[in-house]
Amino acid sequence: MSANDTFQICVLPGDGIGVEVTAPSLAVLEAATGRIGGFRLAFDQRQAGALCYRDTGVALPRETLAAAAQADAILLGAMGWPDIRYADGTEISPQIDLRIEFGLYAGVRPVRTLPNMKPVLADERAQTLDFVVIRESTEGLFSSRGKGVVVEDREARDTMVITRAVCERLFDFSFRLARERKGRGGKGIVTCVDKANVFASFAFFRKVFDERARLFPDIRAEHAYIDATALNMVRRPWDLDVLVTENMFGDILSDLGAGLMGGMGFAPSADIGDRQAVFQPCHGTAPDIAGQDKANPTAMFLSAAMMLEWLGAKHQRPEAIMAGGLIRSAVDMAFADGLHPYEIGGRDGTREITRRVLDAIGLAEPVAA
Repeated sequence: MSANDTFQICVLPGDGIGVEVTAPSLAVLEAATGRIGGFRLAFDQRQAGALCYRDTGVALPRETLAAAAQADAILLGAMGWPDIRYADGTEISPQIDLRIEFGLYAGVRPVRTLPNMKPVLADERAQTLDFVVIRESTEGLFSSRGKGVVVEDREARDTMVITRAVCERLFDFSFRLARERKGRGGKGIVTCVDKANVFASFAFFRKVFDERARLFPDIRAEHAYIDATALNMVRRPWDLDVLVTENMFGDILSDLGAGLMGGMGFAPSADIGDRQAVFQPCHGTAPDIAGQDKANPTAMFLSAAMMLEWLGAKHQRPEAIMAGGLIRSAVDMAFADGLHPYEIGGRDGTREITRRVLDAIGLAEPVAA
C-alpha cells in the first residue's frame, strides 16, 4: 500500500461477460470506499485471456503479470472462450496460471444464500446457508495440467501431487478462518474432505490435516469422504462450516455450492496466497448471453467485497473491512427489495442490478469492523 493510503488494484476484465461485470464492480467499489472514506483504490486495467491470446498469441502478457505482481490485489472478471484453445485442445485459462505463479493455495468459495431468494432445497433452513469450501488451488490433480501423457492412443495418465508444505499452509488457513467465523457466531468446525480410504495421496492429505488440527484445539476437526460430502451438501448443507479439500474435489464442490445459492452468478471466490490474492466470480465468460445485458454481476460484487475485507485484514485497515461489509449489506438489501436476475428467471439485467446495489450502498448502515 502506498504512502497516500491508496491500494493498487490490478484489474483483469478478461473475456465475454467478464468485461460486462467488471465495469459495474469498479463503480460499486468506488461508491463503497467513497462512503466509508479513509483510503482509496487505484485501478490498473490490463489485458489477458482468450481474446488476448487470439489477437497477440499470448494469454497472459509479461507486462500484465508484472503489474499483477506489484499490485496490492488482483480483481479478475472471467477468462476463456470455447472456440479459442491452445494447440493441445485445452482452454485458455490464465486464472490458473496466476494461482501457480503466485502460490495462491487457498481457494475460498463462500456459500451464502441471499435474502428473498427462492430456496433450491425445500427445507426452510436452506434459506440461510452460510458455509465455506476451501479448495487447494495449486496442486492436487491439477498438477498434471499441461503434463498429462497419452500412450499410443490407448491410454492416458494424469498424476496427483499432494505436498506437505502446501497442505500445512492450507490447513492452517482453514482453521484460522473457522476461528474467525466462530467469533462471529459460526460453528467452529473444519472438515477435511478426501478419499483417504482408497488413495495414498489422500491418506497423506488427512494425516497432515490431523497434525495441524492439534494446533487449533478450540476448533473441531472432522473428516468426510468426497462422495458423502456431495450427498450431505444436498441433504443437510446447514450443518456445514468450513470444508477443506483437494483441487479437483474443490472445483466440483464449489459448483455444487453455487447451485445451492441459485447459480454461478451468485458465487464469489478468492484465491489467496501468503502475499498476493486474486478475487473473481466463480462463473465463466458465458458466450451465450454476452453483450445482452443479462449477466448477473452479484458474484463479482461479492468478490470485490472479499477483496476489500482481505486488504483490510492484511494491512490492518478496518475502514477497508467496513467498505467490504457495506457492499455485502447493499447486495442483501437489493435482493430483499425484490431484485430478480435473468439467471433465476427474472428480468433484472446487469445495469438494473448495478443500479439497485449502488442505490443500496447509499442507504445501507455501515458496520464497524
